[in-house]
Amino acid sequence: MNREDAYILYKLLKLRGVGPAFLNRMVAKNAHVTECVETGLSLTPSQLPMEEFLEPSQIEQFQRDDPELQEQLLELERSGTEFISILNTEYPQRVSRILRHNRPPVLSCQGNRKLLEEPTVGFCGSRHASEQGLEVAKDCVEQLVEKGMVIVSGNAAGIDLEVHQTCLEKGGRTIIVLAEGLLNFKVRKAIEQVWDWKRVLVISEFLPNAIWMPSRAMQRNATILSLSLGMVLIEAGKNGGSMDAGKKALAMGKRLYTPVYNGMPETATGNSLLIEQGAVPLKKNKKTGRANLIKLWHDIEGMYSARDAGTQESTLFGMMSV
Repeated sequence: MNREDAYILYKLLKLRGVGPAFLNRMVAKNAHVTECVETGLSLTPSQLPMEEFLEPSQIEQFQRDDPELQEQLLELERSGTEFISILNTEYPQRVSRILRHNRPPVLSCQGNRKLLEEPTVGFCGSRHASEQGLEVAKDCVEQLVEKGMVIVSGNAAGIDLEVHQTCLEKGGRTIIVLAEGLLNFKVRKAIEQVWDWKRVLVISEFLPNAIWMPSRAMQRNATILSLSLGMVLIEAGKNGGSMDAGKKALAMGKRLYTPVYNGMPETATGNSLLIEQGAVPLKKNKKTGRANLIKLWHDIEGMYSARDAGTQESTLFGMMSV
């Protein structure tokens, strides 16, 4: 998707009363647009039935030039950003399948877009995780990287940063999903030395200059879940973003795995609550002393083989099952 088309969609998203659900409805309720998307034809935003869905005042506002937005998109393009929309065949099918009517209309992507096609495991957890919680996260990521999994998380402090850092240190690949606009993204100092754009994809579903907000973090969690074949949640509180991610995972029918270990912080009561609601407890392997991920691997193998079957994937999961 070129910058000019991204400009049109972002302008629509800036209109009062227009959001992701509105644009998804605009696509879904128009027979011509729906037919083209379903048959694998990319469209341009100008083909959307705007006059049919927008109020006259919205159309008037939309038709005004927005030089600030144009400059922001130009800055992103200069930095190597690519744009994917729900009108493009390149749009991640995992996101379409899971979020459906609430898909982010535009994804701004910087880095290796091929990671969207790989088997993935998402991570979420406390920003104030205990040392033991961080060690468990590190152990899980090390094992998953050894098996070729791509690690997806949200770039927050605590568990998110630990999994991104461990993944890159071990030569793995990671997808960072932002709760802010891509113009506000900076590589964290903790991972500057191991940063490699060939092994990283940074994604934002928000306007280029959008600032971090709790509501955007919640919205971003849904995107992380849609990109992930399975989700590991570490030290969730009774309330808050991590618990929200866990509940969303179960509501979506996602496999949710929550580590269980002695000495869990009193603040991490969310893990037990989520297990009662259907999350799979991750326990320690008595032989290795490490997190037992066999159940997770087998579950993801079945999901990935069914949805994205192919020679490369079969080889990968053959190695994982050994």
